[in-house]
Amino acid sequence: MSAARPARVQATGWGWRYAGRRLPAVSDVSFTIEPGERVLLLGASGAGKSTLLAGIAGVLGDADEGVRTGTLLIDGAAPESSRGRTGLVLQDPDAGIVLSTVADDVAFGCENLGVPASEIPGRVSEALAAAGLDVPLGRPTKALSGGQKQRLVLAGALAMRPGLLLLDEPTANLDPVGVQEVRASVERAVDETGATLVVVEHRTPVWVDLMTRVIVLAADGGLLADGAPARVFAEHGPALADAGVWVPDAGIELPALPDATGDAVLSASELTIARDARSPVQSGLDVRVPRGAATVVTGANGAGKSTLALTLAGLIPERDGEVLAAEDLAGRRGRRPFRWSSRELLTRIGTVFQEPEHQFLTQTLRDELAVGPKALGWDRARTDAVVDALLERLDLAPLALANPFTLSGGQKRRLSVATVLAASPAVIVLDEPTFGQDRKGWISLVSLLQEEIARGRSIIAVTHDEGVTQHLGGHRIELERRVAA
Repeated sequence: MSAARPARVQATGWGWRYAGRRLPAVSDVSFTIEPGERVLLLGASGAGKSTLLAGIAGVLGDADEGVRTGTLLIDGAAPESSRGRTGLVLQDPDAGIVLSTVADDVAFGCENLGVPASEIPGRVSEALAAAGLDVPLGRPTKALSGGQKQRLVLAGALAMRPGLLLLDEPTANLDPVGVQEVRASVERAVDETGATLVVVEHRTPVWVDLMTRVIVLAADGGLLADGAPARVFAEHGPALADAGVWVPDAGIELPALPDATGDAVLSASELTIARDARSPVQSGLDVRVPRGAATVVTGANGAGKSTLALTLAGLIPERDGEVLAAEDLAGRRGRRPFRWSSRELLTRIGTVFQEPEHQFLTQTLRDELAVGPKALGWDRARTDAVVDALLERLDLAPLALANPFTLSGGQKRRLSVATVLAASPAVIVLDEPTFGQDRKGWISLVSLLQEEIARGRSIIAVTHDEGVTQHLGGHRIELERRVAA
């Protein structure tokens, strides 16, 4: 796999403020990344890591989108004039998928760069193998799981053979095997091409030994640290951990909850699940969700974890068998959640989707958190008390009047969890609840979920995060990939 000449990136006092935002997303950043360097870009959630990557890639937009300060150059030119040199993998894989089939989507970037048509099929196959995505070339992109979509967009970037590869949390929704495969594919790609590499990732231990340098953004502008990984973590480790950075070998001091022993709040026998009219992804499942405990759902990408979660939550129908709630949770139409009204679901089963944006409805964080309480008819004082408490607890209070869609990935995830907690449902279903979280955000979320369990609520968490399994305890459902997704 060949590549264009490795790129040089230079920032001098660079910053960006989104239109309508009181505070800049990132400010006063200065560094030079030499051709062929491998940089791990770290910082607390909201420090501006994704914004900086978008700036380097030249996709932030014009003056209508925001205001920039300082200079940011790729090989001495503006990033907007150097887009053919850069491959960007976005934090949200859906935002990077353009076409309807796997082969067409991977080929899209090559076609736009004018790569000869005879060369593109070979690049597509090579990139898919490098990214570890083993699916038919004609597979619809909408039929892929979240983890498979991440591999797809990585393959699209690799197929262009860029001189600069920018990866924004490329392993966020991958199973442990997938994490190692993608990490290995990125290493192979940069070894073979010599491309300059910049990776934003909270899974620091996965990437640190591949990197020649660590750059840490400060939440209030500038840099917290910059240098060789070993030196940065040795000299600044405790301070970085306090700032929210995942420092290798820095432990988490949270108690592990005991295993579940209560009766079932949700159960199903011989359950078959499917997301749509396609073949079922799992069949013959016997499922039990204990009351007042956490149930974690684990398994490989494409095994049907999200589909099972949505089925248990009453949002998609069972293909065969029935999900039944406990008698004291039954709605007017009985015990089957799929038959409940939206209002009945609001107080009984709340769901946090894998993609936070799919559940945002309003223009500010404050209004978003008030949606559930208002639907339940709570008065202003009670609603404000719940909203204020959640904003403070999850470090979102300074952004109370911001648009939810302008938040960082980690902030969006915390908001999406908070919107469900605001209505105090008896059962809380969460799909990848700790996605995109820095160390502080992770601790806040997991400790908050522990408190919800202590209050008697039942939690179902789809996760690849072993820390969630360890600290929430409870019951585990592990899905094997029985039928191709």
